[in-house]
Amino acid sequence: MKLTPNGLKERRPWIDAGIRLPEYDVEAVREKTQEHPVWVHFGIGNIFRIFLGTAADDLIAQGLLDRGIICAETFDFEVVDKVYRPHDDLALCVTLFGDGTSDQRVIGSLCESVALRPGETAARARMKEIFSDPSLQMVSFTITEKGYALRGADRQYFGFVQKDLENGPGQVSHAAAVIASLLLDRWNAGAAPLALVSMDNVSHNGEILRNAVLEITKAWKDRGYVTPEFEAWVSDENCVSFPWTMIDKITPRPSESVRDLLTKEGVEDMDIVITDKRTYIAPFVNAEGPQYLVVEDHFPNGRPPLEKAGIYMTDRDTVNACERMKVTVCLNPLHTALAPYGCVLGYERFSDVVRDPELYKLMECVGMKEGMAVVKDPGILSPEAFIRECMEVRFPNEYIPDTPQRIVVDTSQMVAIRFGETIKEYIRRDGDARALTGIPLAIAGWLRYLLAVDENGKAYELSPDPMNGELTELLKEVKIGDPQSAAGILKPLLSNAHIFGTDLYEAGIGEKIETMFAEEIAEFGAVRKTLIKYLG
Repeated sequence: MKLTPNGLKERRPWIDAGIRLPEYDVEAVREKTQEHPVWVHFGIGNIFRIFLGTAADDLIAQGLLDRGIICAETFDFEVVDKVYRPHDDLALCVTLFGDGTSDQRVIGSLCESVALRPGETAARARMKEIFSDPSLQMVSFTITEKGYALRGADRQYFGFVQKDLENGPGQVSHAAAVIASLLLDRWNAGAAPLALVSMDNVSHNGEILRNAVLEITKAWKDRGYVTPEFEAWVSDENCVSFPWTMIDKITPRPSESVRDLLTKEGVEDMDIVITDKRTYIAPFVNAEGPQYLVVEDHFPNGRPPLEKAGIYMTDRDTVNACERMKVTVCLNPLHTALAPYGCVLGYERFSDVVRDPELYKLMECVGMKEGMAVVKDPGILSPEAFIRECMEVRFPNEYIPDTPQRIVVDTSQMVAIRFGETIKEYIRRDGDARALTGIPLAIAGWLRYLLAVDENGKAYELSPDPMNGELTELLKEVKIGDPQSAAGILKPLLSNAHIFGTDLYEAGIGEKIETMFAEEIAEFGAVRKTLIKYLG
C-alpha cells in the first residue's frame, strides 16, 4: 500500500485497513485547480494538512467545491522535496481519540506543491501565473508568528529582509516580501481583489500580516520599485483584505506509534522526516479531534463555502473575542500554568500532568475560577464549554503525544498575554489583583522551573526561550534548601511590565509570588507541598 495515485487504485487493501479514501476524481480536481485556482496556502506543515486540507477535502466530497489548494513553501523546502513530492501531494490524516481509537483518511485536496526557493525562476513563474488569475479568491497562511517578523530584538531589519527591500520585487526571500511581489503581479494583471488570511495562532494575526506586507510595499515605493497607486491598492481592504482569525487544534509532531500502526496496517514509506530546519513532518499527520477556526468574513473576491466545513464565519470583533477567550483564559493559560510544574515534577507526557491531582486543581483555579470570572463571552462559542472540553477531553488524551517540555517553550514571550490580561482585568474591576491565587502560583512555578532541577534533585535542560540566559543569570544565586537566597532577587523581573503586561507589585501580587517561590525552594519536595497549601 503506497501513498501515491497508483497505490490508491487498489482500493481494497486500504478499505480493509480502515483507511478512508477520496470518493471523488482526484485527478479531475487537480486539473481544475491548476488551471484556475481559488485557494493558495503558505506554510504547508502539519496543522495545514489535517485541518485546512481536510476542510477542503470535505467540501469537495460534498460537491460544494470543485477545486483544491495550491501548497506553497517559502521557508523549509525539504517539506516539499521529502514529503509532498514523493507522495504526489497526497496526505494521510490520523485523528487520535481518547479511547485509543483513530480515524484514518487519505485526502486529495492538496493539488500542487511549489517550493519558492530564492532565485528559482520556474517556481516563481508558476506563482506569478497563479496570482495573476482572477479566479484566485484567498491566500491563507500558517507560517508561525516568526514568519511575519521583519526585525530582530534590536528593532533592526533582519539581513535577508534588508536585502529584499534593497533588491526590490524581483529578488525576494522573506514571506512578506514574496507576497508583496506576488500582489504586484496581480496588480499588473488587472488588480482583481484578493483575501490574505493568516491562520497562525497569534493575536490580531490579520493585522500583523497586513503590517508586514504594507511595510515592504512602502519601502519599495520609497525606493521607486512600485507606484503609489499600487501601494494604495494594497492598503485598501476592499481590494486586498486581511481577515483576522482564531485557530485551535492540538497537532503535535508525527508520532512513532502512529507510524508503526500505519506500517503494521500495510502502508509503506511512512518514515518521519526531520529537516535541516528542524521541521518534524511525515507523509501522515496525527492530531486530536476537536478543532476550531473562526474567520472574519471579508473576502472581496468571494470565497469557498468554508462554513459548510465547520468553520465559523463572522465579524472581526467576534473573532477577537474568541481569540482572547482562548489565549487569555480557556486554553493557553492552562498550558502555561501546568507545563513548568510538569517539568519540575518529572512528567514527560502532558496528559499525565493534567491527571496530577494538585495540577488539576491549579488548572481549575487559573481557568474555571479566576479566568472565567472576567472572560468575555464571544457568543458563537461558549467559554465554559470550551474550557471544560480542554480539561476533560483534550488535555487528558494520552494518545496525543504532547509534552510539558514542548509547551513550556518561549514562556517569557507569552505570560503577558496568557496571564497579564486577566491580571489587568482584575485591576480594572477591583483596583488590584490581590484576589488571585492560581496565576501567582503559576508564575512562581515558572520561576522554579527556571532553576533547571526537578523535585528529586535531577537536573534537566531548559526548553528554548529567548530569555533563558538573562533569567538564569538573575536566578544563579538561588539555592534549593535556602529560601533566603531568593530575597530581593525577583523584584527586577516581577516589576517588568514588558514581560508580564503590568508591574506585578503595583498589581498587588509581587510579594505573594515572592513568598510562594521561597516556599517552593525550601527543600526538594517543597513544590508539591506549596501547591497543596494554596490549592487545598
